[in-house]
Amino acid sequence: QVQLVESGGGLVQAGGSLRLSCAASGISFRNYAMGWYRQAPGKQRELVATITNIGRSNYADSVKGRFTISGDNTKNTVYLQMNSLKPEDTAVYYCNSHRVVALGYELDYWGQGTQVTVSS
Repeated sequence: QVQLVESGGGLVQAGGSLRLSCAASGISFRNYAMGWYRQAPGKQRELVATITNIGRSNYADSVKGRFTISGDNTKNTVYLQMNSLKPEDTAVYYCNSHRVVALGYELDYWGQGTQVTVSS
């Protein structure tokens, strides 16, 4: 059974930092790309950052230069370091694991989400 468990969310003032963690069980990082998504009230879920199984990362333009995604294969954990936080970063942050098994067959797993609130 695959489980993704996020932690590290909370309330922080604008300009502050938080580090989110996502501990994965039931999957191997060698076979999955990992990512962080977020959903603010009344908005669609959006990509924040992803990292492939070979360590290649990708970021939304809105977080480039402020957020850093990283992974620890020994702990099966992916992190999102968030610096210079802004009120518009307020959202529920979700961890995702993604694998392309074959053409037209992909696997996606999601965590339960962790709330990040940035006060102005």
